[in-house]
Amino acid sequence: MKYIATFYSHFGAIRFKKLCEAHDISAKVMPVPRDLSSSCGTCVKCDGELVALGKIHTDEVEQIVEITHAGYRIIYQAKDS
Repeated sequence: MKYIATFYSHFGAIRFKKLCEAHDISAKVMPVPRDLSSSCGTCVKCDGELVALGKIHTDEVEQIVEITHAGYRIIYQAKDS
């Protein structure tokens, strides 16, 4: 499965990428696709198993979506988004 995570800050995106890599999950920092909104314009696209939300600093994550053949499916969304 492939996922895109959006963030409130660039720092959050970099921190998430490092967390993915620490769990042997391939991750890439990139601009947010137009279909998704983001406060900072930076997202992380990752492959494989998603890091358990309990290990993610959710105060930095705006949303996490799964990339599907039909578009995006929201996995996590911050309450204030």
